[in-house]
Amino acid sequence: MNKNFLALGLAAALLAPQVAGAEGFAINEWSAEGVAMGGARMFAEDDAANVAYNPASITKVKGEVMKSSYTYLSPHGNYKLYDGAGKEIEDGKNVVHAGWAVGSYYVRQINDKEWFGIGAFPRFAMVSEFERASKASTNAFFSKLNGVSVTPTYAHKFDKKWSAAVGAEINYVGLELQKNLQMKMPVETPVETKIATIDGTTQIEGESYALGWNAAANYAFDDKNEIGVVYRSRIKHSLEADLKGYGTKSPASPLVGSNDVFGNAYGVVTLPDSWDIGYNHKFDKKTRLELKATRTNWSTYDALNVYFDKSLVGIPGIAESSPSAKNWSNGWRYAIGLEHNFSDKYAAMAGFAFDESSIPHDGGDFMVPTGLRRTYSIGARYNDKKQTVAVALGWMDVGNLDFAGHATDAYKSAHAYDSFTKIASISYQRKF
Repeated sequence: MNKNFLALGLAAALLAPQVAGAEGFAINEWSAEGVAMGGARMFAEDDAANVAYNPASITKVKGEVMKSSYTYLSPHGNYKLYDGAGKEIEDGKNVVHAGWAVGSYYVRQINDKEWFGIGAFPRFAMVSEFERASKASTNAFFSKLNGVSVTPTYAHKFDKKWSAAVGAEINYVGLELQKNLQMKMPVETPVETKIATIDGTTQIEGESYALGWNAAANYAFDDKNEIGVVYRSRIKHSLEADLKGYGTKSPASPLVGSNDVFGNAYGVVTLPDSWDIGYNHKFDKKTRLELKATRTNWSTYDALNVYFDKSLVGIPGIAESSPSAKNWSNGWRYAIGLEHNFSDKYAAMAGFAFDESSIPHDGGDFMVPTGLRRTYSIGARYNDKKQTVAVALGWMDVGNLDFAGHATDAYKSAHAYDSFTKIASISYQRKF
């Protein structure tokens, strides 16, 4: 093997650009072919993106390959806000803030039995933005989670039927949360209980690295039928962030000092573990069908509690917190993908995915205003002996979501509706 190619492959996988997902929390858009098939792409031949979709299938790669993928996601949606009597007090829409899901992959066949692969791709990410002057901004007017997982993987092919893989996961999370504070609250002091008026803006920004692992196995019944399973572990992040509080620069805003507060914030978030179960059927040498079910244990996302080391209302010796119960439920995502090869060089793909909403009424917010999702997608691929280029288009119907307001929100309930996401993706792969 050419050592320069190996170094280039590792660099491409490890130095993936910063990414941000859109209209959701879990990201499944790891390659153009995967987008085209609705995420049901666990058994692809000669595809380096198998590192992400199904590590056991990197045993289907011949030789040495590198791949890069860029997926554009553009979320759109509307909302209505209601007071305690159920009266509508505001309607609006999100600020269109598109995101990118970027994937880089490298796979090398060591011998007839062993393979090595590494990928850098987002498993969890999101970005959402709303008008700063809206009442929705008291919940969140800008939220961004940049995420990337680096997954060095070893795979072994035992015989014609069995293959398996195991890998580590180095998971990076960069979190930024901005919201308006417009509320009154009682504050206990050593002398008295006073009513503090909070009128300003807070920004929390930090990052964290944590470790996880994954394992996968494939079994081929015959030349036409194959099943596979992938497990990805949960990952616990202890986030240390910078806290910035900006007052309105008026006497009504009692934020400390010159109406601004600068300190630290702390929080713990557990990203969920998941199971993928897939089935592949080849009708003939040209056409195949994949089915995939994903179980994600979202119940690990039970709260997003942030603790401050300083008081936002300027009371010495007292530090507030920002508790936010989530209590999401475990959920399923189902996908079906079809691939047809017109010739040795040209192929077409289509897919559909159905993703349950795991967000309860009292655990929703404007960070992730996502309901039940249906994704429709198509794509095409060109390949020769050395190169593969694929493109895909998708449309995600995000559905509706009703959720309750929190104690600090300027509304009692919210209704997100007519939400959708536009998706476009391109991938390039080269064999060496």
